[in-house]
Amino acid sequence: MPADAEGKRTGTKYLDPAILSQIGTLDIVASQIVEGVRIGMHRSPARGLSTEFTAYRQYVPGDDIKHIDWRLYARANRYYVKLFEAETNFVANLLVDASSSMTYASGKISKLEYAKYMAASMAYLVVDQHDSAGVGVFDGRLRQYVEPKSSMSVLATISQQMEKAEPQPRTDIAALLHEFAARMTKRGVVMIFSDLLDNTDDFIKGINHLRFRGHNVIVFHILDPYELDFPLHGMWKFVGLEDDGEMITQPSRVRASYMKELQAFIDKIRGACNRNRADYVLVNTAEPIEHVISSYLLQRSAMAKVR
Repeated sequence: MPADAEGKRTGTKYLDPAILSQIGTLDIVASQIVEGVRIGMHRSPARGLSTEFTAYRQYVPGDDIKHIDWRLYARANRYYVKLFEAETNFVANLLVDASSSMTYASGKISKLEYAKYMAASMAYLVVDQHDSAGVGVFDGRLRQYVEPKSSMSVLATISQQMEKAEPQPRTDIAALLHEFAARMTKRGVVMIFSDLLDNTDDFIKGINHLRFRGHNVIVFHILDPYELDFPLHGMWKFVGLEDDGEMITQPSRVRASYMKELQAFIDKIRGACNRNRADYVLVNTAEPIEHVISSYLLQRSAMAKVR
């Protein structure tokens, strides 16, 4: 691995060992079965996809009668279904928004840098459990794309491509989601890391398209603490990061309206995700990345166990 002027290995900036060690080896568990497999569990509940017999269970209405063991019925006078396991893996595409609005930071880390660390960490977890991860960096269009692979070597490539990403002033998330809905021939997982400051209705249509094609969708809605709380006083000049002009005002006079609009914005996206059975995670960049990821994965794992 080549080294930069400081002697550090290049291509590994976003693979932070401190973050990865905190996350540990938690499985990534999706909200539903993808290609007959719960994410992170290669032994699948999908039945009849291989010849590897595992067990019997009693027939219930709705089961495919072709899996009934008629010889066992002749002996027991009850219907039993043969169960089989399928061995497979899943493909995850992680999409990172690198538009100019993502460069905002009220503290030490911008939304964009936070998104890159999150995406790299999630990619690591996917590959570590022998599944395939790829990353796309986008703004108004797809800028960099690393094809999904299951080898550890893909992680350095992912980190390198994210280091190259230069923010651009336009965002078009919806077009990208439609592109990936068509690009992914096998049902898989799409993780989105964005502040979603784009046309909300079009973004929702993109989510609908992905879900219609059978993909699992996880939306990490990344916002700065100042965007979430608007804790400003005095007179401020606000400058749009995507050529939206500027405005001078007293934040205290507009805070109530701002908070109302923000909540409506979040509720609209969360509601659309819930209706489409897509996961929605509101992320505050003031929170440690490893805590956000661990909390989400533990929550998903707990929900999967009760299904």
